[in-house]
Amino acid sequence: MMWRLAWRNLLRRRRRTLLTALSVATGLWVTLLFTGIANHNWDNMVNTSAKMGLGHVTIEPAGYLQSPSANKRFTADAKLLSITEALPNVTRAIPRIMAEGMIATATKSVGGSIIGIDPARETAEHNFFLRSLATGRLFHTADEPGVMVGIRLAEKLNLKLGKKLVYTAADVHGNIVSDLARVTGIFQTGVEAVDGGVILLPLEKLRHMLGYSDNEATLVAVFLNDQRRASEVRTAIIAQAFPGTETWTWSETQTEIAGMITIDHISHLFFQFFIGLLVAAGILDTILMSVLERKREFGVMLAVGSSPLFLFRLVLTESFFIGLLGLMLGVVVNSPFYIYLSRWGYNLGSLLPEGYDLSRVPLDPVMRVIYYPADVAGIAAAIFGLALLAGLYPAWKASRLPPVESIRSA
Repeated sequence: MMWRLAWRNLLRRRRRTLLTALSVATGLWVTLLFTGIANHNWDNMVNTSAKMGLGHVTIEPAGYLQSPSANKRFTADAKLLSITEALPNVTRAIPRIMAEGMIATATKSVGGSIIGIDPARETAEHNFFLRSLATGRLFHTADEPGVMVGIRLAEKLNLKLGKKLVYTAADVHGNIVSDLARVTGIFQTGVEAVDGGVILLPLEKLRHMLGYSDNEATLVAVFLNDQRRASEVRTAIIAQAFPGTETWTWSETQTEIAGMITIDHISHLFFQFFIGLLVAAGILDTILMSVLERKREFGVMLAVGSSPLFLFRLVLTESFFIGLLGLMLGVVVNSPFYIYLSRWGYNLGSLLPEGYDLSRVPLDPVMRVIYYPADVAGIAAAIFGLALLAGLYPAWKASRLPPVESIRSA
């Protein structure tokens, strides 16, 4: 009976009930929309950064993170790679060599980063430079004397496909060594510092130049199907006890991005809290006004034997219905936006400056959304809980009305 009575009370003021439910729906829509956009931006930053060299999880020689050096390396053989790739959530494990050096032609030289990769294991799915290939191709074999360069570096050194360059670095003994390569491809990431200072070389050629033994590398980049599982995968890799190595997650190897995401996440929580307060205030205003308008009705109910607890539960049930109706409307309102933004997205490229990046990581100009079940459930539960909390004071107010005074004053 109480459920039916509460629903009928809400139908008395259908317009007010609908507007209040729409305010709940709007709060749900705004919160979900901004959460979905934030999830996509965070995922995109982490995934893109991982594909630019270090992976979601990185296996390195002991002490390499604190003090990178060419003489710090470990054996990344087929056994290590296969064991790592067999772990849950791991999609790929790729050995790489990373070094700093000089890149030069006959007329000019610049400093830059050198990345040694194995073309047999690298794909555009796990290598952002291959995905950003503007012209040419990747070298075919791990020992081919080819090189891929950034488009800005090519402009600085007047390089074109087929032209030669000399790269120089310090080997495992600290000696300065050089080798020659011919440009096979030019990539364009959109980040000035990356396009102007990074080259990709065949893994075996770089091993030979630096004095590495077979299968040695400076790191193994481990890629996951979900970057949120990085800590779990790190723990699983450490349990394998690969000798002479340390394992780090992306938040430890890419601290600037991790810090930005943390700050953005905190500001996002404050925004969600503010939206929740607005929703709660709207419900509180509606239910309290409804209680004050029905003082005589409540007085009569108390006079004929209804208990204060019954009135408390009645008003709280009305808040329950408003919250539930708001959530249902919120799903209806949010669905078209979710379908459009998740499938096609909205291109903001015209509003962003060229080469827009954060910490040398290019950002996706297309606004999209990603929803995780836990986020959706948490937001829906929070808004529904706020709807119930907003009804507590009006419900208490109704239960405390004096019957005789309420009848007389109405």
